[in-house]
Amino acid sequence: MTSPHLRVLVLAPQPFFQNRGTPIAIRLLVTELAALGHEVHLLVFHEGEDVALPGVTLHRSAKMPGLGPIPPGFSFGKILCDLTLFAKACALTRRIHFDVVHACEEAAFLARALKIVFGVPYIYDMDSSLPVQLIDKIPFCRHFSGPLAACEKMAVRSSLGVVAVCEALADIALGYAPDKTVTRLEDISLLENAAEDAAVENLRELYHLAGPLFLYVGNLESYQGIGLMLAALRLACERGCPGSLVIIGGNDAAIASYRRQAEEMGVGARVIFHGPRPAALLGGYLAQADILVSPRTQGNNTPMKLYSYLDAGKAILATNLPTHTQVLDESCACLVEADAESMAAGMARLAYSPDAPELRQRLGAHGRQVARANYSLAAFRRKLAGFYQEIGGLLASKG
Repeated sequence: MTSPHLRVLVLAPQPFFQNRGTPIAIRLLVTELAALGHEVHLLVFHEGEDVALPGVTLHRSAKMPGLGPIPPGFSFGKILCDLTLFAKACALTRRIHFDVVHACEEAAFLARALKIVFGVPYIYDMDSSLPVQLIDKIPFCRHFSGPLAACEKMAVRSSLGVVAVCEALADIALGYAPDKTVTRLEDISLLENAAEDAAVENLRELYHLAGPLFLYVGNLESYQGIGLMLAALRLACERGCPGSLVIIGGNDAAIASYRRQAEEMGVGARVIFHGPRPAALLGGYLAQADILVSPRTQGNNTPMKLYSYLDAGKAILATNLPTHTQVLDESCACLVEADAESMAAGMARLAYSPDAPELRQRLGAHGRQVARANYSLAAFRRKLAGFYQEIGGLLASKG
């Protein structure tokens, strides 16, 4: 049975397109919704690159005067952009009769207002828990954890259904509304349609690297644990651990800051900041690594890179936190506590313990099996189609 074709407004409070996790996930979502036959309108911030989106109409909110680039995560600038996004959403909703609004992250609160004013139901696309995100970013907000949770509960309960990016978020949504239609729609590996490896620099030759190659890919926001990773590398080096760490991603300011930190720790010569690179080249970089690192210290949503890490068939070193353990276990990763001592021990174990080569091969092989069974494009399409079939049925039953 196929779902009815719906006219969908996807509210995505993000710069789009940018070559990082959330915009990549949004592009995948709208492309697959259009492929299912839905009429898709995507509304995003003013900032970003125009990209080809077959079957999708792209709309942008107005730019606030004097506003600089919008970084990942919560910021005052993002709140201002949310206001212009809402104004544009109201204008579009007056002009176009949408069947449903697919609201990503905090846009669920904007979608609830649209529902009140225009009567359009909405889907809450939960990429993170907003109370958790705010408290991690601004610790003072923990004094308001009750009201923040109440707001999130209201957004879930008022929605037609919830798309959760991981198990922890699905559990939160069901805790608020046990009878709500909730579907887990995890991100996928980005390696299925990757560019040819010939377009990728040989990191070992370019930087004259010897020994095991540790690789981190992603933004350099504080929650990613880059400082922890550098501190662990310092301890590992002091104990004779060979190899180098290559970091791909980040903006100029973050790279400069962490480069200084690495120099101050005495590991500047062992840490290479390769800068941001296109996601299409990701597979070529991951293939060169011996150990892939995810040192995240905050949050409960699973980082998108983890699915590509698994699909690359390489050993993974990650912190033993729910952000990782929803997907990883000891059969496909070396999980360590989120402190420098534990991570340094994990680096040593994977780099130069007697069974290191065999361990890396075993972890990588099982990780690839996990990725291809559960986090492929085919799996994403199946879950998305099933969810929208349920949504279509709910809309039909409401007349």
